[in-house]
Amino acid sequence: MITARKITLEEFLALPEEGVTYELIAGEAIPKVSPKRFHSRLAVTLCIFLENWSKNKGEVGIEWSVILKRNGENWVPVPDLLYISYEKLPRERFEDEACPFPPELAIEIISPGQSFGDLTEKATAYLKAGICRVWLVDPQGKSITIFYPDAPPITKRGEDSLSDEILPGLAITVKQIFEQAGLL
Repeated sequence: MITARKITLEEFLALPEEGVTYELIAGEAIPKVSPKRFHSRLAVTLCIFLENWSKNKGEVGIEWSVILKRNGENWVPVPDLLYISYEKLPRERFEDEACPFPPELAIEIISPGQSFGDLTEKATAYLKAGICRVWLVDPQGKSITIFYPDAPPITKRGEDSLSDEILPGLAITVKQIFEQAGLL
């Protein structure tokens, strides 16, 4: 349901689920690009790696909307995956809701019809909204570009490690992800 008028955060969160995922951008409900096979395989693979790593550390979400601010307005993007620590989202807070805090990590996978540039803009907006890291996964380029709030992005390929101080103990390479997804 694309709205003809601007809607509030409360109206957006109350929209009925119709089998289409929407993001709240500049007061409008905008449908998210529908994923295809490679996107799906990468999302499952990343989820498995992150789930295995995150035990007792935090929660991994697939297409879990997150409430943020963008240019002073409510913004509710739906990252393909996210990770939020139990330090930010306590285990005892167990509500069926949009993620109420900026997660440590948001992951976007480029789908057909999306451009690296468009998702780079989204990654920058994620960082400005308080997300610590953004991974932009390129199925065609077999690469992952990591965006930081205080440094230029770095593109990783092959045997490059995805270890990071905000993801302590995570030890995977780009090659492992693409191999496990069956894309190498």
